[in-house]
Parts: sequence; structure tokens; C-alpha cells
Amino acid sequence: MNRRLALLCPRGAVDVESFSRGRFDADPQAVYDRWSEFTAWVAEHAQDIEHAEARPYDESDLGAPVPAPRQVFAIGLNYRDHAAEAGLPLPENGPVVFAKFPSSITGPGAVVELPSDAVDYEAELVVVIGTPGHRVAADDAWSHVAGLTLGQDISERVVQFQGPTPQFSPGKSFPGFSPIGPVLVTPDEFDDADDIELGCTLNGRRMQQGRTRDMVFTVPRLIAFLSAIVPLSPGDLIFTGTPAGIGWARDPKIVLRDGDRLVTHAEVIGEMTTTFIAAAR
Repeated sequence: MNRRLALLCPRGAVDVESFSRGRFDADPQAVYDRWSEFTAWVAEHAQDIEHAEARPYDESDLGAPVPAPRQVFAIGLNYRDHAAEAGLPLPENGPVVFAKFPSSITGPGAVVELPSDAVDYEAELVVVIGTPGHRVAADDAWSHVAGLTLGQDISERVVQFQGPTPQFSPGKSFPGFSPIGPVLVTPDEFDDADDIELGCTLNGRRMQQGRTRDMVFTVPRLIAFLSAIVPLSPGDLIFTGTPAGIGWARDPKIVLRDGDRLVTHAEVIGEMTTTFIAAAR
């Protein structure tokens, strides 16, 4: 909260550095390198945390739950209905993977500048890695996950598709194009972490609604695939793909405009608001 690591409870936010008497740093990014120690400490002090001093908060008080990830992976065409609306076949040999540059990360309540009139939205579940992993088996993948949060894979479609080959990473990495939040939720908080409802509304109109059970590649399969190639580090992010309903696939196309308010939601995780403004001329 206010860019400090906090545990959220019904009464408000408990400041971790203060409550732990300095055992854990106030920097949210630092906790992922000590994730196993941190979760054990939380479990040990659960009753004390329930009665600890808590400060009321709202979305404007929250920052990105992972403000400075080492690596940000993103997955394309990972929902069947999205592949269908894009007119593309489902991937057969493994996930479609690209990177989003870490400098594009922002948090809930962000105001994002539009670089053009060709910017689109993509609501996504985001996986946060909690423990290092290389060549992780799918059956062990969830044990490497710190938690889940919401994300928007904001996309400038002209940059994304220009050139002799597509330029996914640049088109999806303008400042603020990777909002995440509002909170990190550990997998055990979900009835079924492999079946989570998510979506988004634009100016109050529902644009996307889906469930993660409809992913082509599940979270464990994504972790197994990525870690077979790249060692995963604590705090790494995986944007797991978007369901159908993107603006660019509609007729006529829907693009983000000055003053638009995008609300991304998922069960248990909550809602994240992103507002867009025109670029200064």
C-alpha cells in the first residue's frame, strides 16, 4: 500500500515491515526472493495478523504487486474463442510466447497515455513466480507459483503487426501497457485455481468474459514449457492469454480513446481500473 508491502484483510492493510519489526522489507519486489520464508512466517503469525493494526485503503493506495519483475512473459492465442475471432489456428507445437518489457509495468488505478488511435485491450490472468524453477515438471508447477493477479496486455496494433514480421513485444510495451493488480492472491484462496472467471468492461460495457479452464495451455503447462527453455526467477510474470472480445477483432473495430475507463475483473482477485488519456501533441 502506497508502494509498501502489505497484507490485506477485511479490516484493511497491515504494513509488513512494521508488523514484522523489520524482518521483511517494505519493498514489495524484495519479498519474492524470500517467498517460502515469507509464507511460512505469515502462516505462523496468522492469528496475530488478524488482530494487527490495519489501515483502510482503496484502489488508489495500491501499486503493482510486482513492481520490477526480472522477466515478463506473455502468451498468445491461449483461448480457443480468441483464436477463432482472430481467424487463426490453435497452436499445436507449444504456446505462442512473446515478452513484455518490464518498464511497461504499472499498477491499479493507472492513467495510461495513448500513443495512437490503434490501441486495444486484453484482459488476462497473470501468474507470479515465487520460487526459482528450471525444467519444472507440470505436476510440480503450482508449487513454484507465489500467486495470481490480474493484468491487461494493452496493445498498439499497428506497431504490433508492422514490418516483414510482427513486432509483438514493442507493440505491447509502451509505458503503462502492462497494468497488474489490484492484489496478489495465493492459489489456495481459489476453489479451483485452474478455473477462474475473468473479463473486462469498457466505460461500463462488458467486452470480455471467460474462464481459465478454457485455456489451450494451462498454467502448469505454461510453466513447464517456459522453464524448459528459460530459468524462472522469483517475481517473474506470465501473462497467460486473453479470452475473446478484443476490440481489434470487432466490426467495426473498437479502440481505446481519450477518457476511456477500463475495468478488469476476476473472481477472488477483484477489480483493476485503468484510465486512458490522449498523448500530448
